[in-house]
Amino acid sequence: MRVALFTEVFLPKVDGVVNTLCRVLEHLRRRGHTGLVFAPDGGPGSFAGTRVIGLPSVAIPIYPELKLVPPLVDVEKELLEFDPDVVHIINPVSLGLAGLRAARSLGVPVVASYQTDLPGFAERWGLGLLREPLWAYFRWLHNQADLNLCPSCATQRELLSQGFERVQVWGRGVDTHRFNPAHRSAERRILLSGGHPEAPLLIYVGRLSPEKRVEWLLPVLKAVPEARLAIVGDGPSRPILERLFKDTNTVFTGHLGGDNLAQAYASGDIFVFPAANETFGNVVLEAMASGLPVVAPRAGEPSDLITHGERGLLFEPGDQDGLVDAVRHLVRDLEYARSLGASGRAYAETLNWELVLDGLFDSYARVASHRVLRAAA
Repeated sequence: MRVALFTEVFLPKVDGVVNTLCRVLEHLRRRGHTGLVFAPDGGPGSFAGTRVIGLPSVAIPIYPELKLVPPLVDVEKELLEFDPDVVHIINPVSLGLAGLRAARSLGVPVVASYQTDLPGFAERWGLGLLREPLWAYFRWLHNQADLNLCPSCATQRELLSQGFERVQVWGRGVDTHRFNPAHRSAERRILLSGGHPEAPLLIYVGRLSPEKRVEWLLPVLKAVPEARLAIVGDGPSRPILERLFKDTNTVFTGHLGGDNLAQAYASGDIFVFPAANETFGNVVLEAMASGLPVVAPRAGEPSDLITHGERGLLFEPGDQDGLVDAVRHLVRDLEYARSLGASGRAYAETLNWELVLDGLFDSYARVASHRVLRAAA
């Protein structure tokens, strides 16, 4: 099978969308399929044996690490030469629209995946007036696809309520060898706790930007002064957050990857995740695989993965006091916290990436078969 993928973000940017795409490309090679990626320029020319076409892009002023390729870019020639069986537009905004237009012109079926709640993010960024226009735009774009994929049942319900059509859940897996309680490190814990390894250690992993609501962890530290907090990640909000958390029991590590990230998860006691606009949140699964209980909002994928009191604790999305109470409960009862973490680890072991990605390729094949049937007709 020949698959062309259009993505709004790619390496060197690192986030859940990019990590998932890299998994897809690695699986394409393992299964003997052929891929071609269209992405903003500035990244590698190939990944996992798949050629990457970098296209001229423009950085967004309020979020410089995010670059958009203009929607009028002409990709039809390269797409025609590649002759794909299916086109997958990932998180389509601008470049995805160009991919959709070219695929429709060539009669190639299209799979679109919705992976980021941009309407919700707009509201968190103080741009609430854009929420409904964004929903209208994404509804118009996605409803031209032959199949729409989303990462969770919660997101599927939201999309269907917004008038999206042909929506199917495409879940996620987690590497339980990479993210594993066995990677707990005394040395790493000393670093993450600022030299106080005996204290309860809270871990946050993710992008540092307004929609993640990392500032919600400040009252947690005030209410639970015996705890320490490690904030793992980077992003446009880091300077503001470092000023905000100055003189608290907080360590900022910057971006961590590979073994360093695995050790960071496994060396903590509780994973705290304040963000309320996550369609999935890969970091939640990574934390569960690492044996940590999760405190997260009752929204998006965390509410699919976690039943309150099973694998973690949930709070209402707008209830900051609920976040504080949940963390305080676990810090004051670490034995209970460990039991939730063990339950989460057991669940994570059932989420196999190979099965998840084979399911994606089955969807590709099903959509591609429609083209064959139409051609025969």
